Amino acid sequence: MTDTAAQLNRYFDLLSELGRKTQASDGSGKTLPLDEAIGRIRALARVTHAAGHTLYFIGNGGSAGIASHLAIDYSKNGNLRSLSLNDGAQLTCLANDLGYENVFAHPLSLHGRSGDLLLAISSSGRSPNILKACEAARAKGMAVVTLSGFDGTNPLKRLGDINLHVASHQYGFVEILHLSLLHAVLDIEMGWGGQI
Repeated sequence: MTDTAAQLNRYFDLLSELGRKTQASDGSGKTLPLDEAIGRIRALARVTHAAGHTLYFIGNGGSAGIASHLAIDYSKNGNLRSLSLNDGAQLTCLANDLGYENVFAHPLSLHGRSGDLLLAISSSGRSPNILKACEAARAKGMAVVTLSGFDGTNPLKRLGDINLHVASHQYGFVEILHLSLLHAVLDIEMGWGGQI
């Protein structure tokens, strides 16, 4: 086996291990089994849509890409009313006029409604604009799901009704698993039964 093959095997082994060890908690900080947390997110998404409300996805950088990707998939494939707040013109306008920490909080304060759902994605769990968005969502009576990584004491990990934390400081692992976890929510909800 080549060095690259061994590294690649270890990479995928570690990715699988980190995914299975994703830490889940509720709004009070109580640890949840991962399958229960995923089930609760599925139910929240379903109930939010059925009540005529919207799922909002937010993130920065790679997490912004995940937010956009998932908002499209949840809408197109899952038929769930979903939006990403990552429009480039909107972000630059709000950052310029209101400060970058408000680029998600401001639109949520305008458009968010009680009964909507915010899915907040941040590798570090420390991004001020993501934290402020969670506060704005709470002020509107929205439910909140958080996905974070890096340090297990990050503030985002305590702000959701359901919180998922990937215990890694590697951006790639954290981002891949955030995407995978939220895809699992959708794929299982759509009836995936273990087939390739």
